Amino acid sequence: MAKEQRIGRQKAVSELKRSLIMDAARQVFEAEGLDGASLRAIATAAGYTPAALYFHFESKEAIYAEVLRESLTALRKTVAGAVARAKTPADRFRAAALAFFRYYADNPRDLDLGFYLFRGGMKPHGLGKERDEVLNSALELALYPIASAAEALGARPEEARFLMADIFAHAAGLLLLAHTGRIRMFGASAPHLMERFVDGAILALADSGKR
Repeated sequence: MAKEQRIGRQKAVSELKRSLIMDAARQVFEAEGLDGASLRAIATAAGYTPAALYFHFESKEAIYAEVLRESLTALRKTVAGAVARAKTPADRFRAAALAFFRYYADNPRDLDLGFYLFRGGMKPHGLGKERDEVLNSALELALYPIASAAEALGARPEEARFLMADIFAHAAGLLLLAHTGRIRMFGASAPHLMERFVDGAILALADSGKR
C-alpha cells in the first residue's frame, strides 16, 4: 500500500510539473513564437532549470506540438459539443462551422498558435514531418463534422471536403481581419459575415439537391 501511495504521489507531482511547464510554454510561445522561444525561457517561466524540462520533453518543438495538440483537442470538443445539440443536417453544418469560427474568435491566442499549421510549418526547422502530420490530422478531425453534415445535405464526398476547406479559409480570413482590426475598414462584423457565408453554403447545397 505504501509503495502504491508513493507511486501515486510521484505521478501527481510529475503531472503537476508537466502542467506548469505547459502553462509557461504557452505564455512564451504566445509572446515569442516557435522560432523566438527557447527552452531556457520556458524553464525560467515555469520555475525550473532547462535540464528539468528534459524529463518531460525532448525539445521546444515537442513542447510546442503538445501545446498545439491540446488547443486542437479543445477545438474538436467545442465543435463536437455544438454539433451534438443540432438536430438536422443543416443545423449540424451551421453549428460545426460557427463553433469553429467562435472558438478562435473567443481564443485569439489559440489562433496564433494554430497559424503554425495554417502556414504549413515554421521555417527553417518546423516541428518535423511526423508531428506536423499528427497536428494536421487533429485539425482535420475538428473540421470533419462540417464535411459530414455537408454529405448528409447531399454533397458528394469530394465536394464536402472542398466545402470544409471553404469554411476553414473563410473563417481564417475573417478572424485575421477581426483580430487585426482591419474589419473596421469595411464597416462590417466578422461574426455576421461568417453567418452569411455559412447560410449561403447551406442554401447552395439545398439548391443543388433539387436538381
